[in-house]
Amino acid sequence: MNIFICYATTEGQTRRIARAVSETIIKAGHRAAYTDAEIIDDLEIGRYDAVIMAGSIHIGRYQPALVHRITTWLETLKRIPTAFVSVSLSAASDDPEDLADAKAFADRLFDETGWTPDLVHHAAGAFRYTRYDFFKRWAMRFIAMQKGAPTDASEDVEYTDWDALERFTGEFIDHAEQMKTG
Repeated sequence: MNIFICYATTEGQTRRIARAVSETIIKAGHRAAYTDAEIIDDLEIGRYDAVIMAGSIHIGRYQPALVHRITTWLETLKRIPTAFVSVSLSAASDDPEDLADAKAFADRLFDETGWTPDLVHHAAGAFRYTRYDFFKRWAMRFIAMQKGAPTDASEDVEYTDWDALERFTGEFIDHAEQMKTG
């Protein structure tokens, strides 16, 4: 099976997640390619057996390039197995309201684009203090302080559950194989 991962990232965590998904797919004996939604030109998405889209939430929205790719490829995405990996700090929380917010952001994306992926995974992101400008670092430290998270701006703090991501990728591979043979 040939699986494509299209991602959009702001500070790089979603790129790391897309790479990990690709590695899991390859380790399972399939082909995988991943590319940033910002740099794709005329990719024929229909040449892939399945697609995973991944994006991160910033100020309540996903990256415009990701939304553009979904709407551009919508008809093909409706015909093949698809998944969505939503990356957010809300997914790192144990607070039911934060988790509901993470789900609501993804649901709004699906409503706006008309795309309904077969599977969705909410992956916890990271505080990338070392990559923020002064104002964003200040705002993110404030958010971290409110949530009881580390606020030392000299170090990044990663919350991604790599094992959960690997399990999700395996579930998607199984799903795509069943759809292909089924």
